[in-house]
Amino acid sequence: MEGSRSARNAAWLEQYCRVPEGKLVGQPVRLTDDEREWLSIIYDTPTSLFILTMPRKNGKSGFASMLLLLHLCGPEAKANSQLNSAAQSRDQAAIVYKLAAKMVRMDADLRAFIKPRDTLKELECAELGTVYKALSSDAPTAHGLSPALIVHDELGQVRGPRSDLYEALETAKGAQEDPLSIIISTQAPTDGDLLSILIDDALLGADPTVKVVQYSAPVDAPPFEEATIRACNPHYDVFMNREAVMKMARDAARMPSAEAAFRNLVLNQRVNTSSPFISRTTYDKCAEPIDPMVLGTKPVFVGLDLSSRLDLTALVSTARDDAGIWHVRADFFAPAFGLAERSRRDRVPYDVWADQGWLTLTPGEEVDYAFVAKRLCDIADECHLEAIVFDRWNISRLQRELQLLERELPLVEFGQGFKSMSPALDALEGLFISGKIRHGGNPILRMCFANAVVTKDPAGNRKLDKSKATGRIDGAQAFAMAIGHAATKEVVIRKPLVLFTVG
Repeated sequence: MEGSRSARNAAWLEQYCRVPEGKLVGQPVRLTDDEREWLSIIYDTPTSLFILTMPRKNGKSGFASMLLLLHLCGPEAKANSQLNSAAQSRDQAAIVYKLAAKMVRMDADLRAFIKPRDTLKELECAELGTVYKALSSDAPTAHGLSPALIVHDELGQVRGPRSDLYEALETAKGAQEDPLSIIISTQAPTDGDLLSILIDDALLGADPTVKVVQYSAPVDAPPFEEATIRACNPHYDVFMNREAVMKMARDAARMPSAEAAFRNLVLNQRVNTSSPFISRTTYDKCAEPIDPMVLGTKPVFVGLDLSSRLDLTALVSTARDDAGIWHVRADFFAPAFGLAERSRRDRVPYDVWADQGWLTLTPGEEVDYAFVAKRLCDIADECHLEAIVFDRWNISRLQRELQLLERELPLVEFGQGFKSMSPALDALEGLFISGKIRHGGNPILRMCFANAVVTKDPAGNRKLDKSKATGRIDGAQAFAMAIGHAATKEVVIRKPLVLFTVG
């Protein structure tokens, strides 16, 4: 808008900044319509946080560099202010700095006022007392800073809900009068990652000073067509090599192993590039609410994956309705002690899930199996319990708790090798693909399936591989065991390991 703050900033950028790299290197910057729109969103109304998420190769880092120069020596500069860009790796942090430094060195006016320090990744405007420094998560510390502007570059690389560097910088800007944070990144793989949490919260609109611009292909759009790619890449016809991008599309269409990366990096979708056993799209299509009556009246199969001392214990109950749909209720248990530390270690919000009722916390430093035993007994009282299918790990501890409760439960051991797990995974995968599962959107179960990957033996048999998983998979393992046993249509349970009869 002519005469606005954003128009003034756009004019300054086009006057002093030159294209630092590529086929137009050295030429004056000419902002695209999208870039002008971003400037308007940031500067023409009050903004505390601006999130711009779009696929790779759309000029994100160049735009971030120009914003930093605006605040270092341009119309947005404040005397004696600190500016920072932040990235998860030293190499990523260097990208924004190098682009900004190249712009400075290409323009005589900027060179006269700004001094680059390549070793420190720092730009200084001595006349205004402003300093910009690039930081990475492997830097010694970000504490002690008081930035007026923070550019978080590729925050989508943060796995889990927290980042020490992000938290340190965001809390440090509290001393400034009108601090501004900018996040420019491709999407994170999962809903539980920091960037996803920030985007989803911003889209709720609770804080009007937090704004989001998101370029992502809809999950139901044909992923490999050029129209889909162009629609979610604002600079497809400006900065991108269209021939190379379409080759990536053809490769991803031909090779399933390349599809996840293509969806994340080119379509900017939340997709885990590790290719989980069940894709996010397939899982989410089965998120309809469960019918408690099915679990209360139909035969119920329970899968039980017991934990080591500090891990999750998963208990997954499932029953089939008359239409052949399996309704799934998942219970998870974790020790209350050290919960915040484990949330940080596993990079998932256990504390939030506990507050929301998805996770049962037991007292002490390890999972108290008395709570698990009590829940199993409650399930047996509430429904027609056909079998509790278990992995032998730590089963003796659960046996002792069940004996104390003086209950007889139908426990059935389920092998964890390829012979038992491969048919179970085949059955579970088929149910997901055919849409015959209702899991109610349980976020912990969702995390487990997002982390679950398979390994194969020479014959092509499959099992879930905890060593290759990106996080906890206990819920997926328990569900697979329950379905695997139910698929055999066994109603006569083998001799249980726990039989305790009063009198």
